[in-house]
Amino acid sequence: MDAFQSNRRQFLKLFGTAAVIGSLAPDGWAKPKSTHLTILHTNDVHSRLEPFPMDGSRNAGRGGIARRATLIEQIRKEQPNVLLFDAGDLFQGTPYFNLYKGEPEIQAMNLMRYDASTIGNHDFDGGMDNMVVQFGKAQFPFLIANYDFKNTTMNGRTEPYRIFKKDGLKIGVFGLGIQPEGLIAKDLYLETRYLDPIETANAVAATLRNEKKCDYVICLSHLGYQYTDKTVSDRVLASKSRNVDLIIGGHTHTFLEAPVHVLNQDGLPVLINQVGFAGIYLGRIDLIFEQGKVKQTNDAKPVEVRS
Repeated sequence: MDAFQSNRRQFLKLFGTAAVIGSLAPDGWAKPKSTHLTILHTNDVHSRLEPFPMDGSRNAGRGGIARRATLIEQIRKEQPNVLLFDAGDLFQGTPYFNLYKGEPEIQAMNLMRYDASTIGNHDFDGGMDNMVVQFGKAQFPFLIANYDFKNTTMNGRTEPYRIFKKDGLKIGVFGLGIQPEGLIAKDLYLETRYLDPIETANAVAATLRNEKKCDYVICLSHLGYQYTDKTVSDRVLASKSRNVDLIIGGHTHTFLEAPVHVLNQDGLPVLINQVGFAGIYLGRIDLIFEQGKVKQTNDAKPVEVRS
């Protein structure tokens, strides 16, 4: 075989390979993998298992766990990757808690298949031993990184964080609670140690991002959205944070029509969202990831829970 024929064959071989690659590129490896993640959330439900009564008040007919459960299942059928969280204060607010001390609230969350919750100040209202009993019935973890329960009966019954995997994504989630001193009766929280929320958040978020290689980091916060004094709030936390992408808030019963953006210590935006109280709204945030990186935030708005 002369040199011309040899070169011709090599050229045709290379051309054929390039043609095959070119034909695959639009739908193959050259196109980034896109993943849709839907985050649903509630906060400060306060034992509101039934809708508000039809008494002409502002919230008449709104809320209720049956309607929320139906809405959640509908979204799960429509979306491939869904996570469901609560930002604390599951307990206290209706006779259900006075009578049953939180059991129906936990059972309802089990049925709705919550993925995780953090702890609010009113979740202490039945005392530490009641928390042990009721939280022990949960089929989801309670995440709290800045409460040290070592010298209490709650020791070992919570986790600082949990990693959830969805379609190749790793979503790191941790929880923060509010300062109990002056807010919760001492005989209810006993020897619980409160750790600085900003220091704790940055340490845990760094672990999730750098060591655990999470694609997205979420904080379930019961600190409150904003204050006029120097109390640490979600907005303060966001501005002093690193590696936190989203704060799902509670405590102040703040209703946000859309997530708020606050720049962190690296000049990157942190999303903050909170949806009022009593299960009147279900928070929803839709995220688009390409190759593990958030590229787009689609519709991020609360969904009203009512008939």
